[in-house]
Amino acid sequence: MPRTRARAVAATAAGAAVVLLLSACGGDGGGGGEVSDAEFNEGENSIVNPSDQTGGTLRYAISADFDSPDPGNTYYAFSWNFSRYYARTLLTYAEEPGEGGTELQPDLAEELPEPNEDATEWTVRIKQGLTYEDGSPITAQDIKYAIARSNFGDQALPNGPKYFQDLLADSDDYEGPYADVADPLEGFDGIETPDDHTLVFHLDRSFAEFPYVLIQPQTAPVPADADRGEQYQSQVVSSGPYKFEGEYRPGVSLNLVRNDEWDPETDPTRRALPDRIEVQIGVDQNEIDQRLVNGDLDVDLAGSGVGPAMKGTLISDEEQKRNVDNPQTNTLRYVNVNTVVEPLDDLACRQAVMYAADRDSLQRAWGGDTGGDIATQIMPAALPGADPEMDLYPSEDGGGDLDMARQKLEECGEPDGFTTSIGARADRPSDVSTAEALQAALARVGIETEIKQYPSDTYTNTQAGSPDFVHENDLGLTVYGWAPDWASGYGFMSKILDGDAIQSAGNANISELDDPQINDWFDEVVTVEDQDERAEIYRQIDERAMEQAAILPAVFERTVLYRPANLTNVYYHAGYSMYDYMSLGTTRE
Repeated sequence: MPRTRARAVAATAAGAAVVLLLSACGGDGGGGGEVSDAEFNEGENSIVNPSDQTGGTLRYAISADFDSPDPGNTYYAFSWNFSRYYARTLLTYAEEPGEGGTELQPDLAEELPEPNEDATEWTVRIKQGLTYEDGSPITAQDIKYAIARSNFGDQALPNGPKYFQDLLADSDDYEGPYADVADPLEGFDGIETPDDHTLVFHLDRSFAEFPYVLIQPQTAPVPADADRGEQYQSQVVSSGPYKFEGEYRPGVSLNLVRNDEWDPETDPTRRALPDRIEVQIGVDQNEIDQRLVNGDLDVDLAGSGVGPAMKGTLISDEEQKRNVDNPQTNTLRYVNVNTVVEPLDDLACRQAVMYAADRDSLQRAWGGDTGGDIATQIMPAALPGADPEMDLYPSEDGGGDLDMARQKLEECGEPDGFTTSIGARADRPSDVSTAEALQAALARVGIETEIKQYPSDTYTNTQAGSPDFVHENDLGLTVYGWAPDWASGYGFMSKILDGDAIQSAGNANISELDDPQINDWFDEVVTVEDQDERAEIYRQIDERAMEQAAILPAVFERTVLYRPANLTNVYYHAGYSMYDYMSLGTTRE
């Protein structure tokens, strides 16, 4: 799933401000400059400051905005993580640091789903006594409706993956719930609801990894009579421990208070410690970083770590460093190389980009060693089938092979180079720095680029995520980031490499790679029961995508996350590639 970052500022001025800040008194919230008893990076594999203390207000901020707080219309990792405050899903991840965090467990479901013999039918029974914030019952039909609105019809919600649309049988002719208001689920036969507490998913093919699809926010129930399409985001009806206080204000705020109808006996995975949760939206990233350190803020909602200026300051300050985690994530930061935009529709021109790239400078754009490990393949090393030794475009010291780049330019008929544009998110300093580093590297062989910047809350849907926009604006290269939808090669690569995943809006296969061999492998791999055999197919997909030069890997990200001393139950969650928001509490009133 895509990751998010925050707003750029001038590094020199920001660094000076940070130095002043670190010596200042704490803000009104208290806790400014306090150092915990934990050690550097302790939160990567253990829980820091464990506590059952309830109460207080947990304060978040973000530089951009949600793609949408509607669970059915979101694809950012932080949105999936945060939406659990008010949206329960069929399955969820375990509340545990380390690899155990990717284990599945029931949420709305009574137990893990039951497959038939060939994994084409999966039965899920949901718990009794579940209710919405108004006390009305949650039913299996509400979950079926939620999946319908996010996946089917011309008016389906644009953000988020379309796994259900791709997998469910007998649904090709279903026009979605908005086509027939009188009977919105008429003709939706891919999911059967024999009673109010049972769902039967009928798939059009064997899919061994289907339970992972059921962790998606799209499985959070939605009462049909409350749905307002994309405007439902203003007041999502809660099935979790918190509910909206008033309406979500795009670009401004979202506040949550306790949902008195939530029954913790049915929900062992949510601690629900704070009394109140506040999110400030559109705050400059440097201001967020300063307020975290100064005690005026608890969590950067984006989950991608502090900005460049604060990063250097915290890592070099031995006392403040104890409040810092620097986990290795499963997030790849990379550049899409579009396979349709001319002249990059020619393989040799794409390979010229790969050879000309300076991997060392791309790593520096992400903060050097603390920002990430240089990537030469697509799949993170933790996933079965990943091959860290894969390097199809080697060069001395990672600086680029300019002779090979020029040779490839000759092959594609552009011996003097060519022009294209690089898309990046304006409010993410490392994205912009990546674009600038690539721009400088490509210029060495005559490839001239213009950097075009867009807001992150629309980037994945309206700009980079829209093939028409990409073509019209000559976005041959786009800076992006991706974390697994679940911990397998399919959960990581299918949406960014499978030709069947290309869509007109909210498109994650931004390179528009439509390779028949890769497409066939994706169809085959999910029918294979043997995990080692699946892993080998995933390795082959990775290698062929690199041969096709559709993705220029930059780094496997390491985030620099700051945890104020007042924050409790803090740990990095492998399933969300950031802190586990549902576990957090505060010692501050």
